[in-house]
Amino acid sequence: MVDQTSEHESPNGLGGGEPADELDSAPAPDGELISRLTSENAALREQVLRYAAEADNTKRRAEREANDARAYAIQRFARDLLDAADNLARALQAAPKGEVSDPAVKNLLIGVEMTEKALQTAFERNGLKKVHPEPGAKFDPNLHQAMLEQPADGLPPGSVTAVMQSGYELFGRIVRPALVAVTPKAAASTAGAEGAASPYAPQDGGAAGAQVDQRA
Repeated sequence: MVDQTSEHESPNGLGGGEPADELDSAPAPDGELISRLTSENAALREQVLRYAAEADNTKRRAEREANDARAYAIQRFARDLLDAADNLARALQAAPKGEVSDPAVKNLLIGVEMTEKALQTAFERNGLKKVHPEPGAKFDPNLHQAMLEQPADGLPPGSVTAVMQSGYELFGRIVRPALVAVTPKAAASTAGAEGAASPYAPQDGGAAGAQVDQRA
């Protein structure tokens, strides 16, 4: 029988390729070329990582700005509603104490109380929280505005003695500081020195607190 095997097929079955000994003897890649390719690969990798980090930072910044825009979009509207909340609170404070005999007055007071609670619930549901420190709380110049100094027995200097008007904050940002009376607190600098810093000024440069209003 005639052997159909091609005369060019190598004994090892590579089918016309170069002998194995010739492949094994192929020259190795140049060391300088490998070093250059490795450096280029590292530089490209660093560049890709830098671009990815910049893109991620841009995405996060855009999301944060969008969230801030949504969160504080109601700030002006909420500030306009604070007068209504104050009037409802004053109405409840001026309401007769104890049992009211007149059914019409009693129903009116109940309606005012329910309206005030509904308004405060709507405020809290939208992130607007009341700032109303209790007597004896430490004065916070970032949340409170001192209107006058009022000595009080048993309270340390710089404590809130009374709240004249509640404040409000929206997601941690002060919308209106609470107007309070505080116990006397010594100034940080020497008494009588010109330009002495107010002990009631905000510690971080904010605008919530203010100097004591001596006219109050």
